[in-house]
Amino acid sequence: MTTGIWILGDQLNKNNFALLSCLDIKKDTPIILVESFNLGSLNTYHCQKLVLIWSAMRHFAEELKKNGWPVTYAISDNFQQSLIDWITTHQITELRLMNPSDDRTIPFNNTIVSSNNHDRSFFSFLKEIDINCHIKLFPNSNFLWQKEEFNQWAKGRKKLILEDFYRESRKKFNILLTEENKPIGGKWNLDKENRQPPKKNLQTPPSLFFDPDKITLDVITKVQEIKDKTYGKLDNFTWAVTREDALKVLEHFINHRLNLFGTYQDAMVTGEEFMWHSLISPYVNIGLLQPLEVIKAVENAYHKGDYPLNSVEGFIRQILGWREYMYGLYHHVDDDYFTSNWFNHQNPVPDFFWDSQKADMNCLHQVLKQTENTGYAHHIQRLMILSNYGLVAGISPQELKNWFHSAFIDAYDWVMQTNVLGMGQFADGGTLASKPYASSANYINKMSDYCKGCRYKPKEKLTEDACPFNYLYWDFLARHEEKLRTQGRMNLVLKHLEKMSAKDLEKIRFLAKKRMVNN
Repeated sequence: MTTGIWILGDQLNKNNFALLSCLDIKKDTPIILVESFNLGSLNTYHCQKLVLIWSAMRHFAEELKKNGWPVTYAISDNFQQSLIDWITTHQITELRLMNPSDDRTIPFNNTIVSSNNHDRSFFSFLKEIDINCHIKLFPNSNFLWQKEEFNQWAKGRKKLILEDFYRESRKKFNILLTEENKPIGGKWNLDKENRQPPKKNLQTPPSLFFDPDKITLDVITKVQEIKDKTYGKLDNFTWAVTREDALKVLEHFINHRLNLFGTYQDAMVTGEEFMWHSLISPYVNIGLLQPLEVIKAVENAYHKGDYPLNSVEGFIRQILGWREYMYGLYHHVDDDYFTSNWFNHQNPVPDFFWDSQKADMNCLHQVLKQTENTGYAHHIQRLMILSNYGLVAGISPQELKNWFHSAFIDAYDWVMQTNVLGMGQFADGGTLASKPYASSANYINKMSDYCKGCRYKPKEKLTEDACPFNYLYWDFLARHEEKLRTQGRMNLVLKHLEKMSAKDLEKIRFLAKKRMVNN
């Protein structure tokens, strides 16, 4: 019997439970990592995302070799065949790996199929051939709640409310609690203290960048050769690709950004790509950082007395609450969740999403240009600019989800499905969010300086110069008024809709239709 370990590209950590299970026999335990463009080509991914993952994989493989593991690093156009050949060559009878994060929609013969059953699982291709290889799965160390634990928490609940889950998580892992098991500061959630708009002449903290080493430069060359099949720019790749550097990013965040993270986490400023955001999501999502070590590092900084509670709690809520909830919900819902489209929106993703120069609204232009340059935009830019536009402009939630998955360096199926379909597009009809995240230009004008550099006017809604967010927003409410009345939190804004004259509504419909046709 020969035990082998398969390490996926988003499981790059020595705490990988499959690795830990074989520490005593590591010299006799073959390991394989497969770098395959046919898997990467299933989407038109941001070129910096491909560089990050492939370079991090190559660095991790070298690290494992130095630690005495026999590692095969396969670069192939067919990851399935590479794995099969390796199993055959090493006579692997038991294949160990951590549970894949994205095993709800999995690659099979270069197509995507949805699966939550064993017949069409992540490993179904192994059953297509005559290989007697047992698969042993281990818990996924990239997450604190395993699928079975989330399902147990969800069992019997009428509504799976994020705030309830977050409080349970705080208790489960003893985070920011008093000796009486109460929240430090007396409140579980300090989100109301974390919504400050940007001040004039705001001085943002420095960013930590890394020059590409030889391994990364080799990967950059490879990605440049397939540039016509990718999205975004590659001439300024400065992301960390090792655990050592990812830990430096975490330390830099705590030392330079955490203090004002909470206060300005929703703010948007022209030319400021990162503000006070941590920039660690790409590293947590591929295993270079582990969620609990990140949470504990920030919590310990608070206990030393150096950082305000609103920043610390707000940051921890994003990882311990939102991130874990999205992963749990992704595996908990039925397969038809991924095709949900409550508003029956069918418009395609506009061309300007793929080319920021074509975006005539400054807010969209700024966020899309930033995404092209870095593969990154923070949560409010994604939710209240990009997703908001997709929602009020009637874009297909599945097409928009695919774009998000392609464009962002930290995007994976487990987070994009629930985040875009549920939170951003309300396509699930309220399973995740309590109301649609739709807004007019007022919110964007309050939380950013984007409107000052725009040809459109945020205060107008009935003229050709009006910000499209204004008439698209009211047209969205009018188009879906009947459905929206079933959502209790929408009643107040719908009363404003009732007060609009028929003439104004007709003008709004005309402008909205013209905008959507010309997208």
